Amino acid sequence: MELRLQPELAAKLEQWSAQTGRPADELVDDAVASYILELDGLRNILDSRYDDMLSGKVKGVPGDEARRILEARIAARQRSIA
Repeated sequence: MELRLQPELAAKLEQWSAQTGRPADELVDDAVASYILELDGLRNILDSRYDDMLSGKVKGVPGDEARRILEARIAARQRSIA
């Protein structure tokens, strides 16, 4: 497989390769493998949650209510940081 990277990304990859002593293709293989594993895990979580919703085990939250909950959580965190 041939991979074309943007010049800035290719330069960063070469820099990492030089700093770590690992070949660039090995770094790319590791990065792609990690990304695929992360996507696979996310897909499994989403599929599971969807199945839970279809079975009635979990109920959805209307968008406006979800937004209100998230905004309240964000405000609470901002207060605790200040």
